[in-house]
Amino acid sequence: MKKHIFGLLLLFCGSLSAQQSLQSNGELQTAIVNADHSVSINVFAPMAQQIILNGELTANQPQPMVRDTDGIWSYTTAPLISDLYLYWLDIDGVRALDPGNSYVIRDISFLYNYVIVEDNSGLYGTRSVPHGTVESIWYHSDKTNMERRLTVYLPAEYEQSRGKYPVLYLLHGSGGDEQAWIELGRAVQILDNLIAQGKAEPMIVVMPNGNMSEDAAPGYGCKGLVRPNILAEHRMDGFFEECFPEIIHYTDTHYRTLRNSDSRAVAGLSMGGYHSYWLSLNYPDMFGAVGLFSAVYHHGDMPQAVYQNEMEKLGDLQKHKPLYRIYIGNEDFLYMQNVEQRQLLDALQFPYTYTESTGGHQWTNWRHYLVDFVTYLFK
Repeated sequence: MKKHIFGLLLLFCGSLSAQQSLQSNGELQTAIVNADHSVSINVFAPMAQQIILNGELTANQPQPMVRDTDGIWSYTTAPLISDLYLYWLDIDGVRALDPGNSYVIRDISFLYNYVIVEDNSGLYGTRSVPHGTVESIWYHSDKTNMERRLTVYLPAEYEQSRGKYPVLYLLHGSGGDEQAWIELGRAVQILDNLIAQGKAEPMIVVMPNGNMSEDAAPGYGCKGLVRPNILAEHRMDGFFEECFPEIIHYTDTHYRTLRNSDSRAVAGLSMGGYHSYWLSLNYPDMFGAVGLFSAVYHHGDMPQAVYQNEMEKLGDLQKHKPLYRIYIGNEDFLYMQNVEQRQLLDALQFPYTYTESTGGHQWTNWRHYLVDFVTYLFK
């Protein structure tokens, strides 16, 4: 075992130092986006016996890389559609990052390299447009007796303006946190670009931490460098919905907001869709628009008051006529829950707009849903 670990260390260290040298001479590059939108991955690892490329670059189908006589392992994908793609390497059975690609992102407890494939009209890259401001702020929660962290996006014109702005509350899924939408979701770039193109209204976007037992994303809170946990306590037990008015109160008292339901929206993915749904039912006059992205609807027999009297609450919400938009992929494991939920809404003649995409429970879809949803807000 010691020999095996030592050998792997030599492999990685040797690969890293050699590749740094090769890169400095301009001889080896990786994560290359080619003219046809294919992507080439290249790794210098002469001691490796096998390298397998994993992740979204290969549609989550592991693909063996090919080694040349100089110890460079390569793989070129098929042409890809415009998107952000996560990937990682399996080097002789050990999960590893691409040492030549410094762009790394965390999703729950795993690290991934990523590459963006798009032309100059894409929404996920940083363009030469006015840029908004991103703030990580702390607010006091009386209900949790914590200082808790929020991520807030302010549109580019906010600092120079004296005007008031509508607010989108954007919620993450299980295992996520207040950073998920700006990192994996590219929410900042999406908002900057859509606002600059006149396709979205200037808005404030508030991204809270939906794990009510935590004060902040792993590594940023008082617990220190804890391991991210997809099953954190108080995720879907009604406590988030109960505490949410504190977030709205903080936002309205610390930013120049329009304080009415027509100027307030909520949306979320998966668990965040679950919260968005129940927030809209429990506070029917709070939000003028609701976006449900691959939402969870059924989470067992929940005794909490916020989850009771669903039909009655839907009837009350219908009187307020919110913009209600539901999104799901046709390969999503929550697809049938969404079918059943739409049947329930149809039986009540509750108005909503439904968008069904290809694919499953993945950021590729959630970014697309956000792009679509925000173009309908605050018109």
